[in-house]
Amino acid sequence: MSELGKRVLVALVAAPVAIGSAWLGDAVLATLLSVAGGIAAWELFRMARARGLEPHTRLGIALAAALPLLAHGTRLGVLRPSPAWFAVVALVVLAATIPQWVRSTESRPLANAAVTFLVPVYTGGMLSFATDLRYHPYAIGDAARCILLVYPLWLTWSSDTGAYFVGRLFGRRKLVPAVSPAKTVEGALGGIALAVAMSWFYVRYLLVPQAQLGLTPWGLVIFGVVIAIVAQVGDLVESLLKREAGVKDSSSLLPGHGGVLDRIDSVLFVLPVAVVLFDLLLVPAPQG
Repeated sequence: MSELGKRVLVALVAAPVAIGSAWLGDAVLATLLSVAGGIAAWELFRMARARGLEPHTRLGIALAAALPLLAHGTRLGVLRPSPAWFAVVALVVLAATIPQWVRSTESRPLANAAVTFLVPVYTGGMLSFATDLRYHPYAIGDAARCILLVYPLWLTWSSDTGAYFVGRLFGRRKLVPAVSPAKTVEGALGGIALAVAMSWFYVRYLLVPQAQLGLTPWGLVIFGVVIAIVAQVGDLVESLLKREAGVKDSSSLLPGHGGVLDRIDSVLFVLPVAVVLFDLLLVPAPQG
């Protein structure tokens, strides 16, 4: 099977799973986020080890998988995290470096502890914001909640698609050649333009009639532009990490796509930014 065929096949399986989880929410969504966060963390730890670091992989993966579940428990009122929780986690991670200090300071215990703590925040922690998006106070009912959560994901995909095709057709000037030689300025602008167009389409035909929510004309433009830019930054950040590790893909788990991190790198940045933008721009749709 060709690489394009593999990509299409994986997408045909992954898209319904993601949308179905967004619709069902609750434990189903939390479980998907937990699994994705844990796998993405595992991929990042492999990349760190490729650069000679020795992070505490099991501890870090467990933390990454736990954060979306903690977010779900917090929403249900079962858990009430406090600053003390985060202090305890930080102390556990730092304490885990003691054996390395005993062996030798050349084992880079501080760097290992930093990576062990950063990776779960970058993966499971950022994915946890999907819970905040789905359960935004303005969204009433599963349909509205699903539509609200999918909105920034739709724009992320639109930005990626626009950047790819415009870049291939018209790309001349390199965007950040030291990080990702294939990305161009023209592609980036094409991604932003398509994201703005898809933002209008989504608000007009889904958000307003189905969720009774909306954005002002300037609001939907701002949302599309910011999400597209943030999505591209997220992609560049992962490209930088892969370049440092000397790998093309984060793993080979998804045929034709690379790894889980390769698929969610933009989303990790988009989700928390979308939460802030919704608080600033989202309004009830006008009636009548």
